[in-house]
Amino acid sequence: MRRITAFHWSIVTAACLAMFLLSPLVLSRYLVFILNLLAIYALVSIGLNFVTGYTGQISVGHAGFLALGAYFTAIVATKAPYLPFYVILPMAGCFAGLIGFLLGIPILRLRGFYIAMATLAFGVVISQIALEWRGLTHGDEGFKVTSAFIGSFVFDSDKKLFYLVQPFAIVLILAAHNIVSTRVGRAFVAVRDSENVAQTLGINLSWSKTSAFALSAFYAGFAGGLFAYVVSHITPDSFSLTISIDFIAMIVIGGMGSILGSIIGAVILTGIQQLLGSLPEIQMLIFGVSLIIFMIFMPRGISGVISSLATATRAGKRLSSEQEAGEKGA
Repeated sequence: MRRITAFHWSIVTAACLAMFLLSPLVLSRYLVFILNLLAIYALVSIGLNFVTGYTGQISVGHAGFLALGAYFTAIVATKAPYLPFYVILPMAGCFAGLIGFLLGIPILRLRGFYIAMATLAFGVVISQIALEWRGLTHGDEGFKVTSAFIGSFVFDSDKKLFYLVQPFAIVLILAAHNIVSTRVGRAFVAVRDSENVAQTLGINLSWSKTSAFALSAFYAGFAGGLFAYVVSHITPDSFSLTISIDFIAMIVIGGMGSILGSIIGAVILTGIQQLLGSLPEIQMLIFGVSLIIFMIFMPRGISGVISSLATATRAGKRLSSEQEAGEKGA
């Protein structure tokens, strides 16, 4: 029975994946653009969850790492047009990751509110550099991003970019799932739950916090590179403090300490943004009320509720099986 169930799940998963990958053939250009944006925001949320959800450190400046990846990609693609996207994007992620690692060394010696203020300042500084360093970033005029290519094939439309963004997103999501299941991921959780216990277990607190920050920055930087290709024209306004707050809202609503929660949060908030794009005041009101409700009544987010329901369902089935076995034995 288990083999049949597993086989059926494999068929369903493969069918859903095939439908998703074929969706650009039937969806409008706008909807495909939204799907690309969802994947990018999900990657940033996953990166933020490494720091906040899994390691317990607050970051309010992740738009800064998104900007680093976006501008790095735009500049390198312009200065070195012979480099393909599959070289530039990992470079963008590594560049942001390196900055995150160096930034994490002093910042993560702080605690609580002071970490939040330091990361907030970082995001503001990056935004100002992008605005003022006109010779490199073109300032508020914006930077036109050279289209990604592979050989003679150019990703010059949203539907073509779908097949660039989504495979990278799937690979990075699976990688994140594997990371949190390894010894490194368990060390992050131990640091979050109790630093004293983590030290007793022989975990290097500084290294764990800094590596989580670097990994988080890598994901945001890689996503920034994808973002640059998707929007094709970047400005400092694209990486404001509001964007960083949106990412925090995504992991709070979706679920902190959950890869699935990061994806759910990105889908919900991006959907609300698109539906209420012409009503920014109402949009901010809904965001604020949602955060308050989730932090008070659903602190584990939507993914936490799903996990609890799944656990209760499994327990109910197990109890029913035991009762049936007892009745047969009697």
